Amino acid sequence: MELPTQHGPWTIVKSQQVYGDRWIAVRKDDVIRPDGKPGTHSVVNVKPGVTVLPMDDGGSVYLTEEFHYAVGRVTLEAVSGGIESEEAALETAKRELREELGIEAAEWIEMGVVDPFTASVVSPTRLYLARRLRFGEHAPEGTELIKCINMTLDEAVRKVFASEITHAPSCVVILKAAMKLMN
Repeated sequence: MELPTQHGPWTIVKSQQVYGDRWIAVRKDDVIRPDGKPGTHSVVNVKPGVTVLPMDDGGSVYLTEEFHYAVGRVTLEAVSGGIESEEAALETAKRELREELGIEAAEWIEMGVVDPFTASVVSPTRLYLARRLRFGEHAPEGTELIKCINMTLDEAVRKVFASEITHAPSCVVILKAAMKLMN
């Protein structure tokens, strides 16, 4: 990127990556703020991802329950994972669903994209509803100790509103699926 660069009402004077690994990159920008004063802004780029809500013909959804290191607690979520550079989002969704819960789906409905954070984190997540399910063996990664939890979609919606499901992309895909099925 050629500097200085306009970035909306901000001007980026200097940009420096301060950390990076296969999942995230952290950048510190020296900027001129919209009010004309100098400042800094940090941006965390997280690998783009997918979130999948599998639903069977009877209206039950299948969620993951596992300990998540960053929040330090067990969470209830739809299947989620990062898109590898050589993969299309749908292929990632299929792979993650198979790995985490041992489920394959014959029907895939794209439910849009969500930006879980917008102030300092770039983490676009593509959402899918998976239907016409087949169940098999799961093959989680070595960092994943996943329990499959099944419940009705209505119960999942209640858990979103009760803050028992807090993972933002999971909340959005559950609510979008409920709205889609009402129409």
